[in-house]
Amino acid sequence: MASRGAKGAGAAGGVLKASDLQKLSLDQLKAVKEQSDLEVNLLEDSLKKISVAAARLEAAASALDDLSLRPKGKKMLVPLTASLYVSGTLDDSEKILVDVGTGYFIEQKTMAEGKDYCVRKLSLLKSNHDELSEMAAKKKNVADESGLLLQAKIKQASASA
Repeated sequence: MASRGAKGAGAAGGVLKASDLQKLSLDQLKAVKEQSDLEVNLLEDSLKKISVAAARLEAAASALDDLSLRPKGKKMLVPLTASLYVSGTLDDSEKILVDVGTGYFIEQKTMAEGKDYCVRKLSLLKSNHDELSEMAAKKKNVADESGLLLQAKIKQASASA
């Protein structure tokens, strides 16, 4: 039961202090270490996904800049997937579709609105990335501290046995 309390404290988002970690039993310390490692892995995975999304938005903003320079009627290759392109003709470079995720698109009336959407979304992603990075660093510190304490307690327990 005591190990559930240690897991709950880590899972609730609170970061344990070194003095709190020293008070934990061997089982509780193992639970905190495992939970912290799991949370660090999840946060790092989220950070990678945010970076990928930001790169896609930057590519979209760059594509919008490129499209705005092309005249109406210009022949071009249109991407259907990352590796499949078809021939097409630019009809109207002002009305664009913006991918807002999970297969949904919004028609923007002007190129400037599309660029503004990309800038706002990039700003949001950067903010989320910064928050997650800070949280991951704190969780990594807890994982490292609990790992060191766990090793010390195991060594102490084996020496006294």
